[in-house]
Amino acid sequence: MKYFEKDAILSGIGISRIGRRTGIPGRDLTMEAVRAAIDDAGLQPADIDGIATLGDTPAAEVNAELQIDAADCGSGFGTGGLLSPVMSACRAVAEGRARHVVIYRTIQMLGGTVLPQQKNAPAPPLARMFDAPEGERPAVGAMDDINDLVAAHAYSAANWLALNCRRHMELYGTTKEQLGWVALNGRRNAALNPLAVYRDPMTMDDYLGARPVSTPFGLLDCDVPIDGSVAVVVSRAEYAADCPHRAVRVEAIGGSDGAGGWFHRPDYPKMAMSDATAQMWSRTDLSPTDIDLAQLYDGFTYLTLAWLEAIGVCRDGEAGPFVEGGSRIARDGQLPLNTYGGQLSAGRMHGYWALHEGCLQLRGDAGQRQVTQRPEVGVVSVGGGPVAGCMLLTC
Repeated sequence: MKYFEKDAILSGIGISRIGRRTGIPGRDLTMEAVRAAIDDAGLQPADIDGIATLGDTPAAEVNAELQIDAADCGSGFGTGGLLSPVMSACRAVAEGRARHVVIYRTIQMLGGTVLPQQKNAPAPPLARMFDAPEGERPAVGAMDDINDLVAAHAYSAANWLALNCRRHMELYGTTKEQLGWVALNGRRNAALNPLAVYRDPMTMDDYLGARPVSTPFGLLDCDVPIDGSVAVVVSRAEYAADCPHRAVRVEAIGGSDGAGGWFHRPDYPKMAMSDATAQMWSRTDLSPTDIDLAQLYDGFTYLTLAWLEAIGVCRDGEAGPFVEGGSRIARDGQLPLNTYGGQLSAGRMHGYWALHEGCLQLRGDAGQRQVTQRPEVGVVSVGGGPVAGCMLLTC
């Protein structure tokens, strides 16, 4: 069977200025990234006939800035989490509804809000989180159980994912130091990325000494808020012959529908990435042993370990030992990981910087941080908890 994504390529990528508290309007950052991606694809704005986004700068404003009338080709989370607009764009070009679709994600350092909760609501019993028999777990969707978490005074994803991490530690002996190697590897790679917001050297002592956030997470386990935008152009596969550089092909995609919510999965502490990767592997003849490069979501260090196991690079419980010491995940290692510095050091772009970097590496355009042996197959992943998406890319 031929899946629709195989008729799509990533023809162009673009990134805006990156910084912390820059004061630059989101619209300006968006247009910097969008124009750069269109130019990188060897196209003119008039060639763009589709737009997909997560609802950052409105598509109508991008159309107006580019003086075009591109159709809406998908927005929101869908079933691929933050990668849903990219997946929607692949479907749009495969079905002939568009030829070139631009997708963008723009982030600004704005304050968050606490979800509403019932006053004096009781905390959910721990049995509901860990020990209830499978048949007794309620059927919940992606965000249905957040009120229970907030009622238990767990107000952020740092709290929620710390539960998954602690459970993984109890089951498999995963250590804080092993989490640290994800952060240290990211910082080592960020040193070679002029756009990364944190490039100073980091030691294990620095990591272990960072202030606590939500046990076992400390400050350096958490991604870095930034201002910035990343854009990508998805084109029909036949455009590869006219692309000014090696086109990146979409081999397979996978997403989740949020079943099980944050803590009602029967296989807890596993998360939505287990469903997303299963779908991805069902759509290709490739296997985990074919992967040359991994740009994996690191909103928190533990999420990267969870993705390594979900993808099949490691068996359950083996991701900690796999990253320990940092040699296997170095740029010249067995599986180069988050070569741009990841969200932990470069900055939080909700996985779109990972997609940008994956394309650069596969094209051989990553400059000083290009991996020693140019990769031919790369995996990009976004998300954790109840929503996740992943893409297998080739060049």
